[in-house]
Amino acid sequence: MTQSWNDGDCSFDPVSAPDFLPGDQLRALQLQRLKSVVNWAYPRVELYRKRMEETGLTPGDIRSLDDVRRLPFTTKKDLIDTYPFGLFASSMSDIVRLHASSGTTGRPIVVAYTQEDISVWAEVMHRSFAACGLHRGDIIQNAYGYGLFTGGLGAHYGAEALGATVIPMSGGNSDRQIMVMRDFGVTAICCTPSYFIHLIERAGELGVDVKKLPIRAGVFGAEPWTEGMRRRIQAESNIKAYDIYGLSEIIGPGVGIECCHQDGLHIFEDHFLVEIIDPASDRPCKDGEEGELVLTTLSKRAMPILRYRTHDITAIIPEPCKCGRTIRRIQRIARRSDDMFIIRGVNVFPSQIETALLAAEGTLPHYQITLTRDKGLDQIEVQVEVTPDLFGDKIGALEGLQNKLESSLERTLGLRADVRLVEPHTLARSEGKARRVKDLRNL
Repeated sequence: MTQSWNDGDCSFDPVSAPDFLPGDQLRALQLQRLKSVVNWAYPRVELYRKRMEETGLTPGDIRSLDDVRRLPFTTKKDLIDTYPFGLFASSMSDIVRLHASSGTTGRPIVVAYTQEDISVWAEVMHRSFAACGLHRGDIIQNAYGYGLFTGGLGAHYGAEALGATVIPMSGGNSDRQIMVMRDFGVTAICCTPSYFIHLIERAGELGVDVKKLPIRAGVFGAEPWTEGMRRRIQAESNIKAYDIYGLSEIIGPGVGIECCHQDGLHIFEDHFLVEIIDPASDRPCKDGEEGELVLTTLSKRAMPILRYRTHDITAIIPEPCKCGRTIRRIQRIARRSDDMFIIRGVNVFPSQIETALLAAEGTLPHYQITLTRDKGLDQIEVQVEVTPDLFGDKIGALEGLQNKLESSLERTLGLRADVRLVEPHTLARSEGKARRVKDLRNL
């Protein structure tokens, strides 16, 4: 087996060996684990057993990787309807960890881990950090939230497995985050991209130039972000900004990550089976064709998940990566099928608006989309912060930028949106996932 990596860049260590498996060996391993997880879930999870029985499917009918398409889908509603423990396949005596979603949309989604599951989670996070060039000796500031949210502990255990020094900051207290980043010689940070933008701004206010700090990498996830956001982060901090992907329902962070080439998310296919389907017809998509990501856990024991509909829109990248990894890549997740909103009959994704805003000189990466209804007609307003020098300039400059942004949005969306330019620090900052859309139409 031949590996290709650069020391200190796309790092390779023994735990990353599955990233470089020959294709036939990887597929054989996937099939072995797919059969195992179906055999494990069938007698233990009533939901899966009933749905398989309804179609006359038994575990013995899974003979090839293509047979995964015969299995039932799992949706977020299934996890809510079986709250709290209805999808567990292990007894509570074998479950060592419970996590849960925040529950902002009703019942929280509860996920469980055996000790074996925790070990797998630490492994894929170890491989994630190695893929973006981190190694023993790095000092990693973990600003993901600890507690029921999976981000904090997932990153923590992976960084420890890597041999790095971990600073368990959790989220919030931005001034202290910046003090620790400076005084402890932090070389990498984990948080949401929008929060790191906030830290850059706050550091400037405190007289700290992030560009002069030892920090060289950021592992950012938990919310969709665009290439425009990445360019802004890298230009203002001189770090490399890596996109990490995961879902609490599957394992947490560590389902996939970019390598040093920042050209798509490598999925750890020995643990997660990937499908891309048309979200309307459920038909499988060809490599390179955009659709909804569907994931099956191949090694989860406490809570195996079969064909989970993520609502994340992406595509398989068919070309091999320059780093030498044989595990396949997907395009970065910039939008979801369920964060789409419809206004005047047009499907709109927040990522489309972000791309149009950040392409203009003078805007800052802080914006808020507000949807209202006036006399039965839907209206959309986008507030966006602009740089201090522009806001203090002549009113003609602001009017010119406003007109430019409204025209850009109309070209991008196919409908007119009102743009309101606001001063820096006008819009609320988030220490977790940024909430971009306020839908007031049904209030």
